[in-house]
Amino acid sequence: MFKKILVALDRSDMGKPVFEQGLALAKMSGASLMLLHVLSVEEEGVPYVQIGSSFDYYSGMTDQALEFQQQQWEKSKNQGIEMLQRLSAQANTAGVNAEFTQNLGSPGRVICDIASSWGADLIVVGRRGHSGMAELFLGSVSNYVLHHAPCSVHVVHLAASVKKAETGKETTSTFTSS
Repeated sequence: MFKKILVALDRSDMGKPVFEQGLALAKMSGASLMLLHVLSVEEEGVPYVQIGSSFDYYSGMTDQALEFQQQQWEKSKNQGIEMLQRLSAQANTAGVNAEFTQNLGSPGRVICDIASSWGADLIVVGRRGHSGMAELFLGSVSNYVLHHAPCSVHVVHLAASVKKAETGKETTSTFTSS
């Protein structure tokens, strides 16, 4: 079975089922967990760091914008650490040895690098279900990990109940209005 499971988390709705499946697998196999959050501009809610600015000639505006971006970046970092601390404590309370790390970079690459350096047997990662053009432009972290991971990968898909609930709402509203 598995001895070391890397659980790649973000702060989206996918984070909860990814953590829960990683925790369940760790309990079943007696494995340790490494909870990983990659701080990246690709994650929803993380501010885009602007390199250049069209306001260069307004130095006050540039300074204010950079200060605001720095504050938002610090907020994102703190939220990531708080999430990791909370989930690590939850795993430890459940009897699973857990540690965590937050790293900066491209999520797929960081996940594979940490899995390799930590010696993970398994990576648990979520998949939002982007396809077609969305996947082409946004990329797919899970796809990258599947093709570059140094170990087995368990992909958690968006819960079918969430998809059904959304479809059910549309269907229900269609039926009630007819």
